[in-house]
Amino acid sequence: MPEFDTSHVKNIVLLGHAGSGKTTLAESMLFEAGIITRRGSIAERNTTGDYHELEQERGNSIFSKLLHTRWRGFKINIIDTPGYDDFNGEVISALRVADTGVMLLNSVMGVEVGTDIIWEYTEQFKTPMIFAVNKLDDDNADFEKTVREAKAHFGSNVVVVQYPRQSGSGFHEIIDVLRMTMYKFTDHGGKPEKMPIPDDEKAKADQLHKELIESVASNDESLMEKYFDKGELDEDEMKAGLKKAMIAHDLFPLFCLSAERNMGSGRLMGFIDNVCPSANEMVPQVSTTGEKVNCDANGPACIFIYKTISEPHVGELSFFKVYSGTIKSGMELENESTSVTEKITQLFLVEGNKRTTVNELVAGDIGATLKLKNTHVNNTLHAKGKSYELPPIIFPKSNMTVAIETLKKGEEEKLSQALHQLREEDPTFRVEVSSELKQTLIHCQGDMHLAVAKWKIEHQHKVEVKFVKPRIAYRETIRKMADASYRHKKQSGGAGQFGEVYMQVEPWFEGMPEPKDLNVRGRETFDLEWGGKLVFYNCIVGGAIDARFLPSILKGVMEKMHNGPLTGSYARDIRVSVYDGKMHPVDSNDISFKITGLQAFRQAFQQADPQILEPILKVEVLCPDDLTGAVMGDLQSRRAIVEGIDSEGHFQKIIAKVPQAEMDGYSSSLRSITQGRAKFNMSFLAYEPVPFDLQRKLIDEYTKTSKEEFA
Repeated sequence: MPEFDTSHVKNIVLLGHAGSGKTTLAESMLFEAGIITRRGSIAERNTTGDYHELEQERGNSIFSKLLHTRWRGFKINIIDTPGYDDFNGEVISALRVADTGVMLLNSVMGVEVGTDIIWEYTEQFKTPMIFAVNKLDDDNADFEKTVREAKAHFGSNVVVVQYPRQSGSGFHEIIDVLRMTMYKFTDHGGKPEKMPIPDDEKAKADQLHKELIESVASNDESLMEKYFDKGELDEDEMKAGLKKAMIAHDLFPLFCLSAERNMGSGRLMGFIDNVCPSANEMVPQVSTTGEKVNCDANGPACIFIYKTISEPHVGELSFFKVYSGTIKSGMELENESTSVTEKITQLFLVEGNKRTTVNELVAGDIGATLKLKNTHVNNTLHAKGKSYELPPIIFPKSNMTVAIETLKKGEEEKLSQALHQLREEDPTFRVEVSSELKQTLIHCQGDMHLAVAKWKIEHQHKVEVKFVKPRIAYRETIRKMADASYRHKKQSGGAGQFGEVYMQVEPWFEGMPEPKDLNVRGRETFDLEWGGKLVFYNCIVGGAIDARFLPSILKGVMEKMHNGPLTGSYARDIRVSVYDGKMHPVDSNDISFKITGLQAFRQAFQQADPQILEPILKVEVLCPDDLTGAVMGDLQSRRAIVEGIDSEGHFQKIIAKVPQAEMDGYSSSLRSITQGRAKFNMSFLAYEPVPFDLQRKLIDEYTKTSKEEFA
């Protein structure tokens, strides 16, 4: 029998901007429950959560961690998440399997931009939420301001359950308006003394108690009737109403904390046990085919993999949530995505970097297992005979791209293996081997994300690498009509080579009329894989060139479009008309006309007012109002065109068009300008002409490089 049944397992995720105290709170919760005998600290680099060498070196969380406590007959699974937006994939995957979120607010800083971004994720998942105002023992703490900002940002459904009698260095008393009790702590925190609410706080506590009751009752008609009848709700009725409203994502209770001094963590855990929903009280998961997956320990086995990590000398550790059934060691489950059967050889409870073997885990619980060879993040494993596939986690797009190279030749294969492993562990880390740019590209979330990747490659995989600026995928086109001809003649004894082609090129645009003064005999339209079109016309009359040579001419044209005349970039949006030429009955062949077509196209292209196009990105920056000017100034220095400024909550959203070539290093620049108080995202928008002086520079650079290569 499992130690805890489904109803007695609670899954929470600790959320908040960097520095809000999530890891410290997790440490206090473990200490309060007796899981650890001494609380570690960030400064001493000995917390249970931040055990990774890199986290201890940097002083902040980088990876999400699974922890657990036992508290008054309940098991609480805790997922501690990083606070920087560079690691948002860790936050999203944790939210996918948590049943309640605890959002920490720094009472010194109030609601920060990172908090707003994380809140958007909780809205997507409709996660039941608790707010916890932390660091109330700081001299600059401002509880009232933090609550006002929380209500302004997240709505009036943020409802105060606790408030501090005094914040700052004298903080040691919390007034609870749900239980109408005051908790008084010693300077060392821990278990508080329960006391009556002092007379000088009674009016305030009564008012907040009334507001709490009204908020709870307004979300439940039966409770509203009881409230009208009695003028009051008892504690059990309020707890039931709170749970219902939290599940509906309609009410967000707010608590007080000093995680560092262990004040308030025990009461928070008590609320999680008594009020927060278990997995079987949440809306059932629905498979991709629309079938409900009820969280029932007696149902068919079904687990979802939300995270994997690779451990030296051990292998891959897969973290999962049990959505249905009871999972036992030795059980065989089928991977719905790959149809491969996986054997669950071992089951673990996880406490940071410590693992405890267990024999079974019930529906609603979270655990880990080793060596699932053909199973990855987002995979569903289920009992044979079922066909469950749970919806995948949708990870965010990248905000930064760099090229990566090895410092030593011959280590490319080792680098490839390292990048594959990074991608397995972190779906927000994307690798692209670009044949166009002849570079291996890394797409990631920002500078810190990139720094973590470099550390792993060099320390875990022993490959020295460097990051270089990625080349830009320019495009080439033309702006006017031009004619050219080319004769290819080669004689070297025996059969020679001969071909002659007359060609007209024009800029192509949608709906353009058919060629004038040419006898169109055939037309082919090609949607180019790199964007744009090539339209190829056969306008040959009188059999000047056999139709069998037209595909060879086209092949030559296409080859040059793969390697444009100006910078070697792809060419696009061109109409080619072959209208005359000559052939030889013996010496003409396919290779002759391929060469002829390529050279004629190259000459015509150069005479048709050629134009280089550059990729333009749509960039959206979210920042506080007082930083708008600095952010706009930096964007304009990057050839940006600011298209508008919108309000989004209490932040300004700057929308701009920026050339991709100017966005290199933007992540670190924005962080420096705003002290980390702004976030951005970008996406491809269009190709637009580069300025004349830049076009000249790009052509000169390409010409110089080409001469060096062939010297």
